[in-house]
Amino acid sequence: MVRLIISGCNGRMGRVVETICTADPEFEIAAGIDLLGAGDRDFPVFSSPAEFQGEADVVVDFSSPAALDALLEFGVARRIPLVLATTGYSEEQLTAIDRAAAEIPIFRSANMSLGVNVLLELVRSAARALGDGYDLEIVERHHNKKVDAPSGTALMIADAAAEALPYKPEYVYDRQAVRKARGKAEIGISSVRGGGIVGDHEVIFAGRDEVIELRHTAMSRDVFASGAVRAAHFLAAVGKPGLYSMSDLLNA
Repeated sequence: MVRLIISGCNGRMGRVVETICTADPEFEIAAGIDLLGAGDRDFPVFSSPAEFQGEADVVVDFSSPAALDALLEFGVARRIPLVLATTGYSEEQLTAIDRAAAEIPIFRSANMSLGVNVLLELVRSAARALGDGYDLEIVERHHNKKVDAPSGTALMIADAAAEALPYKPEYVYDRQAVRKARGKAEIGISSVRGGGIVGDHEVIFAGRDEVIELRHTAMSRDVFASGAVRAAHFLAAVGKPGLYSMSDLLNA
């Protein structure tokens, strides 16, 4: 039995995690953390992690970057692993995560979807094969409530391509700022926000006489929550401090 704390339990993703865990006998929801209070939850809800005094095996966080400091402090103090599924962290926060991972197991991914992580492998393979003969553009689309842009997944895709390209690319987010032809070393990243789009990422390799497109579309938020719950089960059994990713889970 894995005793789980859901950080951001009153949010959209937190509620999906609750639904999945309630239906799975291998999980018990020990508590929730949410600034909005208890609401209609069937488990105790606290406004901050420090208020929780019970026993837990892992925390799954689908809240906001603002909650990170308190979660890291809680995890390190109580030696409780953290699954960080939130996006939009600053460079300083990423450094703080690295420091905390030296003391406790931390699983961090900007996208918990299995399909997205397969897409990353395809992008690496395509970038390696196509080299500098193709222009690379990434278009990400999300719902109108998403506050960070570009998405963390779009940056993951760009980073995956950068690992395989024979040159050091430049990420370009805003073409209207400078009127000039596209640079050869650019990776263009464009964001669309509208309606209820769960998540859509399109990767375009544009050559002189042909275009190759790779695309992943999430049909519901369940795919991200399911991945986070899988990560929680994996991390609860790891025991060893370190920063883990979806690649570690898939290889295990």
